[in-house]
Amino acid sequence: MNTVLSIAGSDCSGGAGIQADLKTMIANGCYGMSVITSLTAQNTTGVRSILNSDPKFLKDQIDAVFEDIVPDAVKTGMIPSRELVEAAAERLKTYGVRNLVVDPVMVATSGADLATSESVRALKEKLIPLSSVVTPNVPEAEVLSGIKIATKDDMIEACRKINAECGCSVLIKGGHNDTNCDDVLLHNGEVIIFQMQKIDNPNTHGTGCTLSSAIACNLAKGMTVPEAVKRAKEYITGAIRSGLDLGHGRGPLDHGFDIKTEFKNT
Repeated sequence: MNTVLSIAGSDCSGGAGIQADLKTMIANGCYGMSVITSLTAQNTTGVRSILNSDPKFLKDQIDAVFEDIVPDAVKTGMIPSRELVEAAAERLKTYGVRNLVVDPVMVATSGADLATSESVRALKEKLIPLSSVVTPNVPEAEVLSGIKIATKDDMIEACRKINAECGCSVLIKGGHNDTNCDDVLLHNGEVIIFQMQKIDNPNTHGTGCTLSSAIACNLAKGMTVPEAVKRAKEYITGAIRSGLDLGHGRGPLDHGFDIKTEFKNT
């Protein structure tokens, strides 16, 4: 079984962060492992409080994983401080990480800030350059590129600028658009547009976490970046279309919509 590690925050309500990552990994046929960067007290309506790991404990968690079960791919999500970003980047560089997917989480679906300007700068300088692909949404891509994004051409320009500065493939997610959720991928100099119609479902809590985890699973299986993104997009579309409706705010996806076992309905 392919192995995938998530380095991210915990969402006690289960829709985003580590919990969404592990659900996605098992649904995509991979063995999931986790390194906790932060504990969050949150639900579908918002984030109440955050308790961060310290850098030494973060390094200890990464060492514990890599010394025993070397992951075939790694994804990162919420890493809320410069010190934690630098600690993660240092350990991943030491272990020669392969198939790294960086989801530069800055703001929760509910609108709560999950990063600082210093942590974002550290992401751009220390962690993203180690990655195979970085997966910002439009607001995150604006921060990373310094470009205001209003059109698909703007997305392409932002991809090129991030790639020029960080050297990795760049996937800008279009889920914030009103009429479609087309994503733009820049990979090895080629621009690839992933076209999909927007699904009428307000429950999108954890979509970024889920997509990046699915991409990491597909890279772990040996897919190319474009193949991994295409397959991950198909998975997340099914998880949204399934129509799970939990909580009083923006609810979570149905990560297990495609799982069929003798234990599921008994």
